[in-house]
Amino acid sequence: MNVLVFNCGSSSLKYRLIAFPSEAEMAAGEAQRVGPATAEPARIYHRTAGCEQQVHYADMPNHGAAFKEVMQLLKAAGLEPDALGHRTVHGGALFTQPARMDQEAIKRLEGLNDLAPLHNPPTLNLMHSCTQQYPELPQVAVFDTAFHATIPDYAYTYAIPEKLRSRHGLRKYGFHGTSHQFVVEEAARMMERPLAGFSTVSCHLGSGGASLCAVKNGRSVDNTMGYSPLQGLIMSTRCGDIDPALTLSLLTSMHGKEEAVEQVLNRQSGVLGLSGGSGDIRDILADAETDESARDTTSAYTWRIRKYLGAYLAVVGQADAVIFTDTVGEQVAAVREMVCRGLGCFGLKIDPEKNRAVSALPCDVAATDSRVRILVIQTNEELAIARQVYQTLLQKRPDTNAGKEFHHEPLST
Repeated sequence: MNVLVFNCGSSSLKYRLIAFPSEAEMAAGEAQRVGPATAEPARIYHRTAGCEQQVHYADMPNHGAAFKEVMQLLKAAGLEPDALGHRTVHGGALFTQPARMDQEAIKRLEGLNDLAPLHNPPTLNLMHSCTQQYPELPQVAVFDTAFHATIPDYAYTYAIPEKLRSRHGLRKYGFHGTSHQFVVEEAARMMERPLAGFSTVSCHLGSGGASLCAVKNGRSVDNTMGYSPLQGLIMSTRCGDIDPALTLSLLTSMHGKEEAVEQVLNRQSGVLGLSGGSGDIRDILADAETDESARDTTSAYTWRIRKYLGAYLAVVGQADAVIFTDTVGEQVAAVREMVCRGLGCFGLKIDPEKNRAVSALPCDVAATDSRVRILVIQTNEELAIARQVYQTLLQKRPDTNAGKEFHHEPLST
């Protein structure tokens, strides 16, 4: 079975064709500048196994047009998908596992658009285009929130009136679940432990978004993100945890302009807001020896991660490992070392030389006498999605998402 995975951005469309059961990558690429015309023409960077990357120029006014171009490129190479997989950011409380997306399921997913107004609509538009152009191809949505469906109610419930929680769907959902699940499964395999008895803290530290996930006996029990991806760690341009009263104060000072406040908290804060220069922690680290602002930003960034790591190690109990993944987690040894420093009380001890010498992944950078292993594992969300699509279709299991009802009203009503 050839599974074609899509990761739909607001103006891009990443894709990867993976053959099963071998998990061989047959083709991959990215359509860029999808949407209204820009200063440069829309294009697709496309490669097939064993061949050099090609650049294909085409008008792509929407994701449906981009999908059509991708399918033509695959056909020209003699490749055809048997199923389509969609990375879907938010499934709310309705979709708690991968789901086949027929017209009824797509309609139910559309009802959750207000929970992820920037991310879900482009994916839904792509699903509609896939249905129109290739109705015979089964589509499966894999949700970033689904891995966190096992978070217990006492951890996902906000301490606000129940009537408001129920009416508007106000609760912690958690994000980056596809990545967290992938690296947790890889870590258990690497340590030759059964997943059902494996406990860890997964640190997904991207150059943009970032979150930690507490995993006990193979199941997510907490995630630093919440109702939205704004909660938790200090990220590239997102503030992470703040006092809710600060948001109210900003609304007052900005004369009730919600979009202006959202712009500040989501796009002007985090590493960028602290440093005043760059939103990339790698840039800040490069200046930390000589620039006081860079040092302060680095301290705040790593302290927030270390605080949550300690809390989550307490939550999971006897952790088998701590996992670092994604761009910063995989590539920035200094962040790993600063985050793990001083956590010996949890049985965590990093080997500085091993940590700085990382070249091939996965690897273990813990000291020999560290009770908890420290693993650096490369995430692969596209492969994770493809695996779940393959398993969903192969097992032909009933859709346990079907028939669920999740009524909520947008906060603006």
